[in-house]
Amino acid sequence: MAMKKKNILIIFIILILGSVAVYLYLTRGNATFRNKFNDFAIADTASITKVFLADKNNNTVLLKKSGVGDWTLNNNYKARMSGVNMLLETFSKLVTKYPVPKKAHNGVISRLAARSVKVEIYQMVYRVDLLGIRLFPHEKLTKTYYVGDATPDNMGTFLLMDGADVPYVVQLLGLRGFIASRYSTQEKDWRDHTVFRARLNDIRSIEVTIPADPRNSYLITNENDEVKMWQNQGSEPITHFDTLKVLNFMTAFNDLRYEALLNDIDPNRIDSISNSSPWFIISLVDAKGDTTIMKTFYKPNDSKQFDMEGKLYMVDIDRAYALVNNERDFVLIQYFVFDKILKPLSYFLPNG
Repeated sequence: MAMKKKNILIIFIILILGSVAVYLYLTRGNATFRNKFNDFAIADTASITKVFLADKNNNTVLLKKSGVGDWTLNNNYKARMSGVNMLLETFSKLVTKYPVPKKAHNGVISRLAARSVKVEIYQMVYRVDLLGIRLFPHEKLTKTYYVGDATPDNMGTFLLMDGADVPYVVQLLGLRGFIASRYSTQEKDWRDHTVFRARLNDIRSIEVTIPADPRNSYLITNENDEVKMWQNQGSEPITHFDTLKVLNFMTAFNDLRYEALLNDIDPNRIDSISNSSPWFIISLVDAKGDTTIMKTFYKPNDSKQFDMEGKLYMVDIDRAYALVNNERDFVLIQYFVFDKILKPLSYFLPNG
């Protein structure tokens, strides 16, 4: 009986050692080429918790995962998810082609030292991660490398792993081209462009103020699934209005985004426009009590747009300016996107 137990124990130990050997063999990769100095790709991008980007001009970007499908930018803004997803996809599809030839080595190193982007990638890893058993998770800096310029034929990009002596030519799987633009260190490139994002059931009220035409200003409330309209800041109820138009108006706040961030234009120009009388002021209060305000301003007709009779329009007929994010950001908006919410009270009334 004792011999039988001993044999079982030996078999168990052999199975464990064999499993460990197989695991090590499968995870070691191609030892003839793949090593820690040229293995830039990350297969499990879902484990990435933080990405830090920095260039030689002291521009920095910090992207941090705050939840499923949500990332923050520089601990201050919501990150643009299309950009984050593209970066994560880039991490997963990096393919190392070959080391930089010796004759080009010094030149590539010099350019990397002068104008590269430093990339730090943090992941959630486990102190015990074996045969499907994961214990003791913690955040760890797993990769640091430098992204340089394109190869002379524009078919690859020079990357150098931190601590390595030799840079490598790297491509993106399925794309033979320059990838450095995906590692932008400009904060505005990562900003989420959302102005309003509220579903109909999450809207408590919407107030629209038109300073130049107060009688066309109004308030819409949505309480207990009952939509009401008011004039003069809620003091006068409006009993007859086009319910379908109002519901379409409220639904339009589901996803509205500005076209471009203009904080870097002439400050005097921004101040001049911001201190003028707004065209529309739209204030939305959601079910949580959070308020989002957008102030819009006419944009001069800089593009020389003419009507059918050849007369010059005084203002741009395609775009306007706006102040958003608690007036921290001066942005450009398109009428094509926002016209559905830039409506006077008369629009909702009979014969409107």
